[in-house]
Amino acid sequence: MDKNLAELLNDQINKEFYSAYLYLDMANFYSDKGLDGFANWYEIQAKEEQDHAMLIYQYLHNNNEKVTLKAIAKPDKTFTTLMDPLKAGLEHEQYVTSLINNIYSVATQVQDYRTVQFLDWFVKEQGEEEKNSTDLITKMELFGDDARTLYMLNSELAARVYSAPSLVL
Repeated sequence: MDKNLAELLNDQINKEFYSAYLYLDMANFYSDKGLDGFANWYEIQAKEEQDHAMLIYQYLHNNNEKVTLKAIAKPDKTFTTLMDPLKAGLEHEQYVTSLINNIYSVATQVQDYRTVQFLDWFVKEQGEEEKNSTDLITKMELFGDDARTLYMLNSELAARVYSAPSLVL
């Protein structure tokens, strides 16, 4: 595997674990506000990000590449309103999409088609992540100002269950 590509994948492991930390921080914010459904939604997001990191970790190992684990930064966002984490979540997913796109571009340039194929799942996943974040913002804009509809949205988010990714390495 190209050295630069392997390094980018290693860095992405760290970014995925950071994403999990960020989403746990958002879950803490909502939990403190008594919105357990919103907290549940972000706790599941955190689990997904951990799985994404582990998929890349396993992929590198399966390709005889060294995995170098780095320190995970502390989330640096401050949330004031109920909308703040939602907007920060979308912004973060767009950032992660740019990272995945960059890795994909490098894999294509070095003609590492096995890695390109591996990354296809992540490209699709990022599209889903951005749509989910956008949909949640839209719902909050529509329903967040009314206590009853906020309660219903919170209940909807509380019903979300975790589903592990089904990517074959």
